[in-house]
Amino acid sequence: MADTNEVIRPLFNFPPDIWGDRFLSLPFNKSEFELYSKQVEALKETVKDMLMVSESDPLEKIYLINSLYRLGVSYHFENEIENQLSQLFITVPPLLDDKECDLHIVAITFQVFRLHGFKMPCGVFSKFQDGDGKFKESMIANIKGMISLYEASYFKMKGEVILDEALAFTTKHLGSLANQSSLHFREYIENALFRPYHHSMQRYEARQYIYFYEKDESKNDVLLKFAKYDFNLVQLLYQQELCVLTSWYKELSLKSKLPYARHRIVESLFYSLGVYFEPRYAVGRNILAKLTCLIGFVDDAYEAYGLYEELQYFTDAMLRFDITAMDELPADYQKILYEIMLNVHDEVENQVRKEGRSFSVSYAENEFKKFAKAHQVEAQWKHEGHMPTFDEYLENGAYTVASLLAMTQIMIGME
Repeated sequence: MADTNEVIRPLFNFPPDIWGDRFLSLPFNKSEFELYSKQVEALKETVKDMLMVSESDPLEKIYLINSLYRLGVSYHFENEIENQLSQLFITVPPLLDDKECDLHIVAITFQVFRLHGFKMPCGVFSKFQDGDGKFKESMIANIKGMISLYEASYFKMKGEVILDEALAFTTKHLGSLANQSSLHFREYIENALFRPYHHSMQRYEARQYIYFYEKDESKNDVLLKFAKYDFNLVQLLYQQELCVLTSWYKELSLKSKLPYARHRIVESLFYSLGVYFEPRYAVGRNILAKLTCLIGFVDDAYEAYGLYEELQYFTDAMLRFDITAMDELPADYQKILYEIMLNVHDEVENQVRKEGRSFSVSYAENEFKKFAKAHQVEAQWKHEGHMPTFDEYLENGAYTVASLLAMTQIMIGME
């Protein structure tokens, strides 16, 4: 006879983790790591000398800074680049009025300054417009210029009509230009149209740009070699970070303890790399990946597994964020999740205490409380059959979307 008391839960049956245990023991080639490290340090000094030489053409230096960023190695020279650009912002803009400065030069310069926070005026592009405020058709033949103008247009601010025109103009013509161009330019154009580089993950875009830069006739072989060694070196570091995280995840038996939830530790690390990819942020990535998993666990507890009658108890416990609240939780899965929540936050607090940043964890905890409370509101709406107004949903959704929570978690790992 069927058990009439069987609890029916709203299971979502999420797709399983596709990675399994493949990252638990990635091989680490020490000799390869030492080779890359040695090459990076040697080439780093050479590139630094290129950056700091005072007699170089200001526009050439802009090109160099742009290449360093696009190749993913500018993080080695953050202070030097900032100092150089402070000086170049005085000397370079007047040079752009020269007739010899074509669209490509002007657009690259505009990108570099805007990317680094300088208020480069968009009026520098007006010389490429006709009397009606439209971009001259003669610009279309300048493929490099069109690509650079397209990329520059995404640095626009509200009210900059000329950049709106630039985006429309370049988008209209780049598709056909791609079909008429060499394979190298076609691939670059298609990649740019798919996603502007500063809208993507820096490390992913660096890998893409290394591929394109290698085929550029004007490439600097020293920069290319430096970028390749650096990319490979940092990849080895990421692999070790992934081993550490997957081992941590497995040791806690999270898949068996929380079978209803999404298990995405690998994806969480990938997300963390999008926030800060630099090697010095290894601890920050470790912390952010763990806390991101917690967001998923709690979200799934409310939306994919928990019963309304249980969830208020869990919300009350989340608002207390204290181990003494665990005994009041009615379901075992809630007790397991709550204990994991508290333990991970304690672990994170200990990780950052020696840098004097343990205070930052409390901000993330407070946002987690708001996250849980907002999910409880949605659970109540569903239980009562209430259809929220747009304003009600928007106000509550500001917390359930976890953007504010994510920002506080990110700040924990920042220097």
